[in-house]
Amino acid sequence: MNLQADDFELFGLTRQFAQDRAALDARWKALQREAHPDKFAAQGAAAQRVAMQWSVRINEAYQRLKEPLKRAAYLCELGGAPVNAHSNTAMPAAFLMQQMEWREALDDANAVPALEALQAEVDASRAQLLQQCASLLDEQHDAVAAVGPVRALMFIEKFTQDLNQRFDQFE
Repeated sequence: MNLQADDFELFGLTRQFAQDRAALDARWKALQREAHPDKFAAQGAAAQRVAMQWSVRINEAYQRLKEPLKRAAYLCELGGAPVNAHSNTAMPAAFLMQQMEWREALDDANAVPALEALQAEVDASRAQLLQQCASLLDEQHDAVAAVGPVRALMFIEKFTQDLNQRFDQFE
């Protein structure tokens, strides 16, 4: 194993957005077994520290690869187009209008059915953006163009958290 390898290399995967979650999970477990610090107990403290570094590195890579949004952002970065969500918050006007409408619908929702309808709309938008990321990253190999949908997905992820909190208020 190479600590400098990107996450896909580390896991022995093709560098692409589409991934088989079951295969990813199985590979993560295999890598964790291989690098588990207890396996190196007889080799001393230094070997255990190195194994711990490997274990942390494997877990970090797994966290990025298992989540479609994190995986897409990582692929953009590897493709030379970092998302820079903290410093660049510009979004297309139509998307911002959609966000405002969703926020208003969330504020106005006074029953679970209204929240469920909003959630269905948000989920459909999320699915469409994930498909767009798959097309841009895997078929067109255009990391620069994928940055927009990735950033939109980040907004949707935050809104989904707010939506879930609102659901919790009705329980």
